[in-house]
Amino acid sequence: MAINLKKGESINISKREPSLRMIRVGLGWDKSAGGGADFDLDVSVFTCRLNSTKEPKLLSDEYFVFYNNKQSPDGAVTHSGDNRSGNASGDDESITVDLSKLHADAQEISFIVTIHEADARRQNFGQIQNAYIRLYDGDKVVADYDLDAMFSNETAVQFGSFFRLDGEWLFKAVGAGYRLSLTDFIEGYQ
Repeated sequence: MAINLKKGESINISKREPSLRMIRVGLGWDKSAGGGADFDLDVSVFTCRLNSTKEPKLLSDEYFVFYNNKQSPDGAVTHSGDNRSGNASGDDESITVDLSKLHADAQEISFIVTIHEADARRQNFGQIQNAYIRLYDGDKVVADYDLDAMFSNETAVQFGSFFRLDGEWLFKAVGAGYRLSLTDFIEGYQ
Protein backbone atom coordinates (compact mmCIF):
# COMPACT_ATOMS: atom_id res chain seq x y z
CA MET A 1 0.00 0.00 0.00
CA ALA A 2 1.28 3.48 -0.92
CA ILE A 3 2.05 6.06 1.72
CA ASN A 4 0.54 9.49 1.13
CA LEU A 5 3.48 11.58 2.27
CA LYS A 6 3.05 14.88 3.99
CA LYS A 7 5.63 17.65 4.20
CA GLY A 8 8.53 16.68 6.44
CA GLU A 9 7.65 12.97 6.71
CA SER A 10 10.31 10.31 6.15
CA ILE A 11 10.22 6.64 5.25
CA ASN A 12 13.08 4.18 5.59
CA ILE A 13 13.20 2.72 2.08
CA SER A 14 15.76 0.07 3.08
CA LYS A 15 13.47 -1.28 5.82
CA ARG A 16 10.13 -0.82 4.04
CA GLU A 17 11.32 -2.35 0.77
CA PRO A 18 14.53 -4.30 1.60
CA SER A 19 14.95 -5.73 -1.91
CA LEU A 20 14.51 -2.35 -3.58
CA ARG A 21 17.38 -1.42 -5.87
CA MET A 22 15.62 0.44 -8.69
CA ILE A 23 13.56 3.46 -7.74
CA ARG A 24 11.48 5.42 -10.19
CA VAL A 25 10.11 8.87 -9.50
CA GLY A 26 7.26 9.93 -11.78
CA LEU A 27 6.00 13.46 -12.35
CA GLY A 28 2.57 14.12 -13.84
CA TRP A 29 0.28 17.07 -14.46
CA ASP A 30 -2.65 18.12 -16.64
CA LYS A 31 -3.21 21.18 -18.78
CA SER A 32 -4.85 24.09 -17.04
CA ALA A 33 -8.63 24.23 -17.40
CA GLY A 34 -8.32 27.95 -18.06
CA GLY A 35 -6.50 27.41 -21.35
CA GLY A 36 -3.54 29.58 -22.22
CA ALA A 37 0.01 28.37 -22.62
CA ASP A 38 0.90 24.79 -21.75
CA PHE A 39 2.71 24.21 -18.48
CA ASP A 40 6.16 22.72 -18.87
CA LEU A 41 7.12 21.08 -15.59
CA ASP A 42 10.61 19.64 -15.26
CA VAL A 43 11.91 17.12 -12.75
CA SER A 44 15.62 17.34 -11.95
CA VAL A 45 17.95 15.41 -9.67
CA PHE A 46 21.02 16.56 -7.76
CA THR A 47 23.33 13.77 -6.51
CA CYS A 48 25.31 15.26 -3.64
CA ARG A 49 27.83 14.77 -0.89
CA LEU A 50 27.58 16.78 2.31
CA ASN A 51 30.14 19.52 2.77
CA SER A 52 31.80 20.42 6.10
CA THR A 53 28.70 22.35 7.21
CA LYS A 54 26.41 19.41 6.26
CA GLU A 55 24.98 21.19 3.20
CA PRO A 56 24.39 19.07 0.09
CA LYS A 57 26.70 19.92 -2.82
CA LEU A 58 26.90 18.24 -6.24
CA LEU A 59 29.50 15.51 -6.62
CA SER A 60 30.29 17.32 -9.89
CA ASP A 61 28.23 19.21 -12.50
CA GLU A 62 27.63 15.95 -14.38
CA TYR A 63 25.65 14.64 -11.38
CA PHE A 64 22.91 17.19 -12.07
CA VAL A 65 20.45 15.12 -14.14
CA PHE A 66 17.69 16.91 -16.06
CA TYR A 67 16.20 17.09 -19.57
CA ASN A 68 19.54 18.18 -21.15
CA ASN A 69 21.77 15.76 -19.18
CA LYS A 70 19.80 12.54 -19.07
CA GLN A 71 22.26 10.31 -17.20
CA SER A 72 24.75 10.62 -14.35
CA PRO A 73 28.37 9.52 -15.01
CA ASP A 74 27.96 6.43 -12.80
CA GLY A 75 24.83 5.40 -14.75
CA ALA A 76 22.77 5.36 -11.56
CA VAL A 77 20.38 8.21 -12.40
CA THR A 78 18.50 8.35 -15.71
CA HIS A 79 15.95 10.93 -16.94
CA SER A 80 13.16 9.83 -19.33
CA GLY A 81 13.21 13.04 -21.37
CA ASP A 82 11.34 16.32 -21.50
CA ASN A 83 7.55 16.53 -21.75
CA ARG A 84 6.60 20.13 -22.47
CA SER A 85 2.82 19.99 -22.16
CA GLY A 86 1.60 17.43 -19.61
CA ASN A 87 -0.47 15.75 -22.31
CA ALA A 88 0.86 12.22 -21.81
CA SER A 89 -1.23 9.64 -19.99
CA GLY A 90 0.25 8.61 -16.65
CA ASP A 91 3.62 10.06 -15.69
CA ASP A 92 4.78 12.85 -17.98
CA GLU A 93 8.44 12.68 -16.93
CA SER A 94 10.33 10.20 -14.80
CA ILE A 95 13.69 9.63 -13.19
CA THR A 96 15.10 6.18 -12.46
CA VAL A 97 17.67 5.68 -9.71
CA ASP A 98 19.67 2.44 -9.41
CA LEU A 99 20.84 2.49 -5.80
CA SER A 100 23.39 -0.27 -6.49
CA LYS A 101 25.23 1.92 -9.05
CA LEU A 102 25.38 5.15 -7.03
CA HIS A 103 28.79 6.72 -6.57
CA ALA A 104 30.25 5.73 -3.19
CA ASP A 105 30.40 9.40 -2.10
CA ALA A 106 26.69 10.01 -2.77
CA GLN A 107 24.99 10.94 0.50
CA GLU A 108 21.88 12.71 -0.76
CA ILE A 109 19.75 12.68 -3.90
CA SER A 110 17.44 15.70 -4.13
CA PHE A 111 14.43 15.88 -6.46
CA ILE A 112 13.34 19.31 -7.67
CA VAL A 113 10.32 20.18 -9.82
CA THR A 114 10.31 23.53 -11.63
CA ILE A 115 8.03 25.29 -14.09
CA HIS A 116 10.04 26.12 -17.20
CA GLU A 117 10.05 29.89 -17.90
CA ALA A 118 7.56 30.44 -15.07
CA ASP A 119 8.29 34.16 -14.69
CA ALA A 120 8.11 34.90 -18.41
CA ARG A 121 4.85 32.92 -18.75
CA ARG A 122 3.49 34.23 -15.43
CA GLN A 123 2.81 30.70 -14.23
CA ASN A 124 2.82 29.02 -10.82
CA PHE A 125 1.76 25.73 -9.25
CA GLY A 126 -1.58 27.19 -8.18
CA GLN A 127 -2.63 27.24 -11.85
CA ILE A 128 -1.80 23.59 -12.57
CA GLN A 129 -4.25 20.73 -12.30
CA ASN A 130 -3.52 17.28 -10.91
CA ALA A 131 0.22 17.80 -10.44
CA TYR A 132 1.84 14.96 -8.53
CA ILE A 133 5.11 13.18 -7.98
CA ARG A 134 5.25 9.47 -7.11
CA LEU A 135 7.89 7.10 -5.85
CA TYR A 136 7.75 3.62 -7.41
CA ASP A 137 9.25 0.19 -6.81
CA GLY A 138 8.77 -1.27 -10.30
CA ASP A 139 5.11 -0.53 -11.08
CA LYS A 140 4.09 -0.41 -7.41
CA VAL A 141 3.56 3.06 -5.94
CA VAL A 142 5.49 3.26 -2.66
CA ALA A 143 4.68 6.91 -1.91
CA ASP A 144 2.98 9.85 -3.59
CA TYR A 145 2.84 13.57 -3.09
CA ASP A 146 0.23 16.01 -4.41
CA LEU A 147 2.07 19.08 -5.77
CA ASP A 148 -0.88 21.36 -6.45
CA ALA A 149 -2.57 20.91 -3.07
CA MET A 150 -0.09 22.98 -1.06
CA PHE A 151 1.46 25.47 -3.45
CA SER A 152 -0.20 28.51 -4.96
CA ASN A 153 2.35 31.15 -6.00
CA GLU A 154 5.44 28.93 -6.10
CA THR A 155 7.34 28.15 -9.29
CA ALA A 156 9.54 25.38 -7.87
CA VAL A 157 9.17 22.60 -5.34
CA GLN A 158 11.80 20.50 -3.65
CA PHE A 159 9.78 17.30 -3.64
CA GLY A 160 12.07 15.26 -1.48
CA SER A 161 15.43 13.67 -0.94
CA PHE A 162 16.92 10.23 -0.55
CA PHE A 163 19.66 10.28 2.00
CA ARG A 164 22.05 7.66 3.30
CA LEU A 165 22.11 7.13 7.06
CA ASP A 166 24.15 4.31 8.63
CA GLY A 167 24.21 2.42 5.33
CA GLU A 168 20.43 2.61 4.78
CA TRP A 169 18.51 4.78 2.34
CA LEU A 170 15.73 6.94 3.68
CA PHE A 171 13.35 9.17 1.78
CA LYS A 172 12.16 12.48 3.20
CA ALA A 173 9.24 14.42 1.72
CA VAL A 174 10.68 17.93 1.90
CA GLY A 175 7.70 19.66 0.31
CA ALA A 176 9.31 23.10 0.22
CA GLY A 177 7.96 25.59 -2.31
CA TYR A 178 9.96 28.45 -3.77
CA ARG A 179 9.72 31.27 -6.27
CA LEU A 180 12.97 30.17 -7.90
CA SER A 181 14.17 28.98 -11.29
CA LEU A 182 16.15 25.85 -12.07
CA THR A 183 19.24 28.05 -12.43
CA ASP A 184 18.79 29.20 -8.80
CA PHE A 185 18.88 25.57 -7.61
CA ILE A 186 21.95 24.76 -9.70
CA GLU A 187 23.81 27.69 -8.14
CA GLY A 188 22.75 26.56 -4.66
CA TYR A 189 24.00 23.00 -5.12
CA GLN A 190 27.38 23.96 -6.61
